[in-house]
Amino acid sequence: MPITQKAYKNIGFLTDPVARPIRILCEYEEPQARFIQQKVHDTIVVFGSARVRAPEDVALEVVEAEEAVAAATTELGREHAQRALAQARRAARIARYYGDTMEIARRLTEWSLARAAGKRRYLIASGGGPGIMHAANRGASLVPGGRSVGLGISLPFEEKVNEFVTPELAFEFHYFFMRKYWFAYLAKAMVVMPGGFGTLDELFEILTLRQTGKIKKRLPMVLFGTEYWDHVLNLDTMVEWGTINERDLLLVHRTDSVEDAVAYLVRELEVAEEDRR
Repeated sequence: MPITQKAYKNIGFLTDPVARPIRILCEYEEPQARFIQQKVHDTIVVFGSARVRAPEDVALEVVEAEEAVAAATTELGREHAQRALAQARRAARIARYYGDTMEIARRLTEWSLARAAGKRRYLIASGGGPGIMHAANRGASLVPGGRSVGLGISLPFEEKVNEFVTPELAFEFHYFFMRKYWFAYLAKAMVVMPGGFGTLDELFEILTLRQTGKIKKRLPMVLFGTEYWDHVLNLDTMVEWGTINERDLLLVHRTDSVEDAVAYLVRELEVAEEDRR
């Protein structure tokens, strides 16, 4: 008798390059089914570096590195300790954004859950990993009943979805573009914290879609951390050279204040709800 196997149970076929369109479709349909089941329609997306750590974790490393420099007895040992101290101080410099992210996520989750019956509920959504993502999901979890989304991605050097993501809303994507689709599709607002190439990729993709009208919904975006972004992202120069219009600068709201970020997003989200009526 010939050995037969149903195609949808054939792992060899499903992982073969010829089945790539099927795998892509799975990363569309399975999240959609889960979002419908969990009644998730609106998110506030938080982007930022996976390398940012909690201030309390970094502070001890700075102290230990300073002690190591003082205790070094050889030139080589001193050089090694000084490099470690410089690295710890860099980590401490950016660590404040972990706490700011937690507080923004906590306040927005608290505001969302306190809204009157019939009002929209907004869930914090992150990339599900460490750093700023960890802080966003952690902040949402501090509110009783707070849920949050983690849109993880399979990477060889990154942890799995962090422990603060609501288990039913924890995802692991293979394709970056499908992950970014779900970031954009459900988002009603975004917070962009200091980050690296991945954060810039996500930021500029959304800015491009908004600038070109591919995203038509009102989508307020906070660019948080002026000291960082003023060095990394000089949009005024693009205006001066004519590569963007001056009105494009209004696509982001720059701030260093948790209070201002939350107030701006709440105001914009409430205006957007009125516009949709």
